[in-house]
Amino acid sequence: MFTQFLFLLSLLSLVSAGSFSSVQPLCHGDESFALLQFKESLIINQSTSAYSKISSWMAQSSDCCTWDGIQCDENTGHVISLDLSNSSLYGSINSGSSLFQLVHLQKLNLSINNFNHSEIPVGVRRLSKLTHLDLSYSGFSGKIPSEILQLSKLVSLNLALNPLKLHKPGLRSIAEKLTNLEELILSEVDISSTVPSILANLSSLTTISLRDCGLHGEFPTGNFQLPNLKSLNVRFNPKLTGRVPEFNRSSPLEVLRLAGASFSGKLPDSMGNLQSLYELDVRSCNFSGPIPSSFANLTKLSYLDLSENIFNRGTLSWAGKQTKLTMLLLANISLYGDIPFSIGNLTKLTSLVLGRNELTGPIPSWLANLTQLNTLWFPYNKLCGPIPTSISSLLNLHILDLYSNNLSGTIEFDLFRKLNNLSNLDLSYNNLSLVIDPSTDSTFQKFKVLGLGSCNLSDFPEFLRNQDQLEVLELSQNNIHGQIPKWISNMSINTLVFLSMSGNSLTGFDQTPNTFPWRSLQILNLQNNKLQGALPIPPPSILAYSVSNNMLTGDISHMICELSSLSYLDVSYNNLSGFLPHCLGDLRNLSVLNLQYNNFHGSIPQIFMEGCKLGMIQLSQNRFEGSLPRSLANCTMLEFLDIGNNHIIDFFPSWLGILPELKVLILQSNGIHGFIGKPDTIQKFPKLQVIDVSNNNISGKLPSEYFQIWKAMQSFDASHLTYMQANGQPQKYVSNGWSMTSYAYSMALTNKGIKTKYLKIQDFFMAIDLSSNKFVGEIPKNLGNLNALHMLNLSNNILTSFIPSSLATLTNLESLDLSQNMLVGEIPPQLAELTFLAFLNVSHNNLTGPIPQGKQFLTFQNSSFDGNVELCGSPLSKRCANSEDPPTPPSNFEANQGLKFSFEFGWKVVAMGYGSGFIVGVFVGQIIITRKSGWFIKSLQLAIRQEG
Repeated sequence: MFTQFLFLLSLLSLVSAGSFSSVQPLCHGDESFALLQFKESLIINQSTSAYSKISSWMAQSSDCCTWDGIQCDENTGHVISLDLSNSSLYGSINSGSSLFQLVHLQKLNLSINNFNHSEIPVGVRRLSKLTHLDLSYSGFSGKIPSEILQLSKLVSLNLALNPLKLHKPGLRSIAEKLTNLEELILSEVDISSTVPSILANLSSLTTISLRDCGLHGEFPTGNFQLPNLKSLNVRFNPKLTGRVPEFNRSSPLEVLRLAGASFSGKLPDSMGNLQSLYELDVRSCNFSGPIPSSFANLTKLSYLDLSENIFNRGTLSWAGKQTKLTMLLLANISLYGDIPFSIGNLTKLTSLVLGRNELTGPIPSWLANLTQLNTLWFPYNKLCGPIPTSISSLLNLHILDLYSNNLSGTIEFDLFRKLNNLSNLDLSYNNLSLVIDPSTDSTFQKFKVLGLGSCNLSDFPEFLRNQDQLEVLELSQNNIHGQIPKWISNMSINTLVFLSMSGNSLTGFDQTPNTFPWRSLQILNLQNNKLQGALPIPPPSILAYSVSNNMLTGDISHMICELSSLSYLDVSYNNLSGFLPHCLGDLRNLSVLNLQYNNFHGSIPQIFMEGCKLGMIQLSQNRFEGSLPRSLANCTMLEFLDIGNNHIIDFFPSWLGILPELKVLILQSNGIHGFIGKPDTIQKFPKLQVIDVSNNNISGKLPSEYFQIWKAMQSFDASHLTYMQANGQPQKYVSNGWSMTSYAYSMALTNKGIKTKYLKIQDFFMAIDLSSNKFVGEIPKNLGNLNALHMLNLSNNILTSFIPSSLATLTNLESLDLSQNMLVGEIPPQLAELTFLAFLNVSHNNLTGPIPQGKQFLTFQNSSFDGNVELCGSPLSKRCANSEDPPTPPSNFEANQGLKFSFEFGWKVVAMGYGSGFIVGVFVGQIIITRKSGWFIKSLQLAIRQEG
């Protein structure tokens, strides 16, 4: 019995010992005290809804291991993990903070708090056991301290979404010192450096996120091929270059985000080897070549964005096998042909974005089988036929954008009534006739974006009365006549941001408001109507306002000066009159001012204050008088200045030469007089591309010293077709997007003997028009240095001497007019080498000898050489002595003369539901106004056809 008792006693001891050894030790008192001190140093932001973990920390509870956000070591009781993410913390942390007494910490997460722009404290070095550090989106700012490099055990470092700078140390130091890293997340940290190739030595890396870090230079290809890399994100680094390398089947990549970087070349076929890839975003990367057919192998893809690249014209033959795809974004990649049936296999799609391509054929009815779709974005294609009625079965649809296609037929608006979730609908600029039942009542869904431009509407749709959530309303290019009804002013008063009613026959307002009522309105387009009366004044929120091409009269009200946010103001082509208000100088954000073709008079006031942001000033075709306002010199951002066809009396404004961005200067048909003189510095007019001072009284010699320093006219890059325009800053004005306003510069020049209205000006267009003045002397030889010139007009002056042969170096010249001067000698035969020369006029001079033959000279008519009695040779009937008959010019010598162009002039708001937001643009072209008879310029007439 005693033996059994001892055995039981021994067994009980073992059990008891085991029980005690399994009890986790309590939190250490010094660490508990340090945590409470840390709590006291911060404030809990009560204005947020997030639960604050530290609110549960109490001194009465001695075991801090049980507190929210804290994890202790099971054996030692030391605090090894502190997670206070999203805890509504506010304040700052200094190097003496009790936080750094927790020297056993292995994981520290303070993300999604607000540490009030304080710097990351150098005391972080005391946490030498840290393996995970997450300070993302926490309000830290300033330099990242070098002490962070002492955390050599770090496996994960996340400092993203803070206004931090990683300069000294830089990214190279991170790669050299923190060699155990598996996750490196520094998105939106200012790095501003190249990506070191040594980063590819960190073979443990699984995640690299360097989005929007100011990276530049070539991205090392080795970083794509890290053996354990699953996620690579270098989006939105526009100066980051490189090429995508070949991939093998062992690559573990799951996420590849390169959007907005300047990668180039082709996407390799070996991308099909990325069998684990489920997200690929290469939007706006300058990739070219074909889309690899091997994309058909990427069967795990759920997100694919190839938009805004320069792929070869291709089809979607590879699409259809990625049955897990939820978002397929293929905007502006030159797709052509029908929308392929294979997309019908992608039954999980929520977003299908195929806009800005060359797709043809009908909208397929089988799209109705993709019942999960919430976004169909097909604008700017060539889709034709009717809108299929089956589209009404897409009950999850939020966004339907069919803007600017060739869709046709009559469509009942009730078709969309079933789509209760539809908030963005754009049917504008097709060949549709929209039928809206006038009895349609408030049971219609509430729209945020509604585009009904060019839908053959004859009245304002009645259902708009009950729309109180509209942000964008497009009613342009319809057949709506008469007055704007009073109830329109009560529609979406608090939400409306964009309103366009241009291109109708509206005459005014049923009740003329002192100001419009929409409190958030930023873009208002009323151009090309028949509005009468005084200029309507938009609300103070307005950014862009166009009411051009109407019949408005009277003065500009001083109330317009209260629009402190106004950036674009276009009241051109009206009958407005009076003096310009001096308070226009209060509009400090104005970047475009277009008042042309009105009846304003008096002097131009000194309204251009220091800090002026104007990029375009268009005051032509008014009755302004006096001198040019010297305050124009304050407009250091000015690119375009046109004060032509007024009554300005002044000397040539050489003082404008200090403007560093000025590209276009037009002072034609005024009373500019005196000499142009010599520049007082070699920096005069450094970017000037177009100068027109024709029809003035300028005398003296041609400004050869200016020809010497006009560097912008000496070379150009025509590799990209872009146009001169004023660009605004993005403005977030709708719930799911951004706006961007742009305004194209336009001008009228005499080119090729014809007065031409350029509604678009190519960025590389160069022109000089000094005609109809009193210039004397010779044509300077250094004019030949301006190799980029497309147009040169020196006609109707008193120029003498010879035509310099150096003009033959103007190899881009398309129009040369030297008529109505006193030039002598022969026409240089070298001019026959100007292969782009489409117009030549040397008539009414004293030229002699044979006309050069061959090439472009075969296309010029007799009138090009009239009034030179000593000229001979084709096309004149007078033969040259001792020569054979010249070749007969082709019968179509007028093929390049008198061409008339018709271009678009309109505003458009695009609802880009996949995240690119809204874009407002003004697109313009070129039309011919009048033909020039001799050297006399007839009256100008302008016809603008507005279409969407």
